[in-house]
Amino acid sequence: MAHQHDIRFLLNGEEKRISDVKATLTLLDYLRLDQRLTGSKEGCAEGDCGACTVLVGRLHKCSLRYETVNACIRFLASLNGCHIVTIEHLSGPQGRLHPVQQAMVEYHGSQCGFCTPGFVMSLYALWMGNPEPSVQEVETAIQGNLCRCTGYEPIVRAAMAVTHYGSPAHDHLTRERADVTARLMALQPKTRIVTGPEEDRAILPADVADLAQVLAESPEATLVAGSTDVGLWVTKFMRPISPVVFLTHLEGLKTIELSDESLTLGAGVTYSESEAAIRDAFPHLKDYWDRIAGWQVRNMGTIGGNIANGSPIGDTPPVLIALGAEVLLQSIRGTRILPLEEFFLAYGKQDRQPGDFVAAIHIPRSRPGQIDAAYKISKRRDEDISSVAVGISVTIKGDVITAARLAYGGMAATPKRATGAEAALVGQPFTAATFDTAAEALKGDFTPLSDWRASADYRITVAANLLRRFYLEQSSPADAPVRLAIA
Repeated sequence: MAHQHDIRFLLNGEEKRISDVKATLTLLDYLRLDQRLTGSKEGCAEGDCGACTVLVGRLHKCSLRYETVNACIRFLASLNGCHIVTIEHLSGPQGRLHPVQQAMVEYHGSQCGFCTPGFVMSLYALWMGNPEPSVQEVETAIQGNLCRCTGYEPIVRAAMAVTHYGSPAHDHLTRERADVTARLMALQPKTRIVTGPEEDRAILPADVADLAQVLAESPEATLVAGSTDVGLWVTKFMRPISPVVFLTHLEGLKTIELSDESLTLGAGVTYSESEAAIRDAFPHLKDYWDRIAGWQVRNMGTIGGNIANGSPIGDTPPVLIALGAEVLLQSIRGTRILPLEEFFLAYGKQDRQPGDFVAAIHIPRSRPGQIDAAYKISKRRDEDISSVAVGISVTIKGDVITAARLAYGGMAATPKRATGAEAALVGQPFTAATFDTAAEALKGDFTPLSDWRASADYRITVAANLLRRFYLEQSSPADAPVRLAIA
């Protein structure tokens, strides 16, 4: 079968067809070095500061959706069939300022100016979808944008005032949506895409079945979905990752199935795409989900990628393990299902046979008497990696704990259940003394490491305190003081 060998997309208003695209070419380098679109800045090259923020419009079930992404860690080859919108595309006739830009000027939202294009693009995306946001919604939208001049207050005021300067209904992305949708439909590939030199090869499978075939042919390939971690392998560690198999475009990995019994997420579903279903099925995860990185990373990162990467500090495995999640692995040989906790074998090692890929995650919904909670501790509240994360699921009948699942991240070489603490809970009354005993048992479950995020003593103390916090929150009035042990 003949393959397509170029990447096709829209850049602002222009169609691009580029042959021989290296797998590791970032969108930001392409914009700045090749296209001389220098409004997008490189501040951190790791998806942390947001100075490189652009919008990417992607078709999903024939509907066009725009999202903010970090251009510094997004690979150009992953953007076939997309519409890339940069800060340069916002200006009106004769260079007239866009409403977001005008609001930033009027409310003095820019100081040194380096971060300003990224903030404008994040606020643009917010305004398009929510022209009258609350302060909290603004703060959530700019979680992934850092201002080193500490100018957040005027930026928030500007965001609240954008609609005074224009309406999303008159914005060109709104007016041109039907035309852009038709142009993107015409750019969708009919077959597998293979591009780039042998030492930096990019492969975009035609569908999920073709993905299984690609991995049967190249089991050593690097799978890349959101690139929120793999991007750093390239920009920070200069690691060779060829051949690279990109997954973001695969609709077959984007399924969301919610029933009364369970939630099943395709491995390619992003944090943002899963947010509504997660909120409906597991209300206790709403605030936790909002603290996973920043908006740009939540738009790029996938649940399957967070699991498949196997990091001991990944945000989703602890809370999903506590809920009894299963992972569906697929290959040309067929499918197999594992309890999520059994997928993680050792640091950097997962139970994946050659050619296997994570296809979906199946999460049972809570049963009567089941109480769930999730906590994340990090140095910075927003857009930061966990020092300790925990998912807690406790089932109570009467006043007795009949089942318990406690899963921690940041405490061992893999996301891991605290089996000793679980045993200390099961069969015991739901009391402070029971949870104190379980907290002590954690010392036998984990021997955490010290690193720059937290010391071992801090981690074990926090892990114990989160158990006590769970008990206090479930047994005390909402305004009751919470008293915890101090490291």
